[in-house]
Amino acid sequence: MAVIRPFQGIRPKKGLESQIAALPYDVYNTEEARKEVEGKPYSFLNIDRAETQFPEGTDPYSDEVYEKARDMFREQVSEGIYVTDEKPVYYVYELIMDGRSQTGLVACASIDDYQNEIIKKHENTRADKEEDRIRHVGTMEAQTGPIFLAYRFEENIDREIKKAKAEAPLYDFTSEDGITHKVWIISDEKSIDVIRNAFAGMKDIYIADGHHRCASAVKVGLKKREANPGYTGEEEFNYFLSVLFPDEQLMIMDYNRVVKDLGEYTDESFIEALKDVFEIKTVGTNPEKPSSKGEIAMFLSDCWYLLKVKDAFKSDDPIKGLDVSVLQDYVLNPMFHIEDPKTDKRIDFVGGIRGYSELERRVHTDCRVAFGMYPTSINELFAVADAHLLMPPKSTWFEPKLRSGLFIHSIR
Repeated sequence: MAVIRPFQGIRPKKGLESQIAALPYDVYNTEEARKEVEGKPYSFLNIDRAETQFPEGTDPYSDEVYEKARDMFREQVSEGIYVTDEKPVYYVYELIMDGRSQTGLVACASIDDYQNEIIKKHENTRADKEEDRIRHVGTMEAQTGPIFLAYRFEENIDREIKKAKAEAPLYDFTSEDGITHKVWIISDEKSIDVIRNAFAGMKDIYIADGHHRCASAVKVGLKKREANPGYTGEEEFNYFLSVLFPDEQLMIMDYNRVVKDLGEYTDESFIEALKDVFEIKTVGTNPEKPSSKGEIAMFLSDCWYLLKVKDAFKSDDPIKGLDVSVLQDYVLNPMFHIEDPKTDKRIDFVGGIRGYSELERRVHTDCRVAFGMYPTSINELFAVADAHLLMPPKSTWFEPKLRSGLFIHSIR
């Protein structure tokens, strides 16, 4: 029984939404964030990465940085740059990228559902990355970056969302990267009840992206419970900001790999060793992307190849059957001795949004071989989470990215 409830959102004053909306904080390092906020006083990145408000060399994890984020946000709220809706509502959030649309419901999910694994994860989190957002959310007493959740298509929810989208949008703008963003409000009590009840009938919701933000929001909520032993469960700190998308609308892009050297192999001996696991097609100078599961593109010494996994090495296991696992288990580990791709400095990861030209560039500069993966499917993600397993690192790349600053959930 999932609890997905409406909330009183804090959101940009109409007309300022395009100036405020920003890509997630973890898309940038400090130097990149400083450049990004130049001439953009309302960009939410100023608050998400408040070290940009201090001289270079300032510790981004110092108390004064988190306090600055809180103070900037509260000042902007008091100045009317943000408004607060009068009552709890749902929001509909549509993103359009390259003519392709996906629409989600902005709402608050329950930290108890996360604890009880109704909301399921497929990645581990790192304590250091959690701590940063714990301090950010805790100091601001607000959740500012929504968690990207997925659920299996539900007709009643779809109908209410389509009904909302038949009206004129509250926000409608195109960001600098060409993504169109549209927002509607669902305030009708009957529609709210239909949506709430539809989610109450679900026993599985999945974290698609934002595992660290989710874990951090939950831990802040649990800390607030400890500080408020008489809590009822209805307080806002018991819930975290989310955007929920039906599975049929989501697009997962490839998450590709580049390796710095071939270890003990020459080009010829490496290709020969691969023949034990793959059927190999020489493609040439123009890449041929994988067209189905079990295919991997490879770029080596100015030549593209297409690798097809032999049947003997395929698996129905939700983890071992993933293409990223096949590459890890039969190439990266045994041939290159890359046992832990999370920590091994010989491997790097390239999001599919950057294209195969980036793989070629890396091989021509600091790497020796690149692998272009067939995208992990949403059903594979669900299967891993349902089995209470964890995907290998960098298995999924979701596009387009949700913006921060459009929807803010106060937990004060």
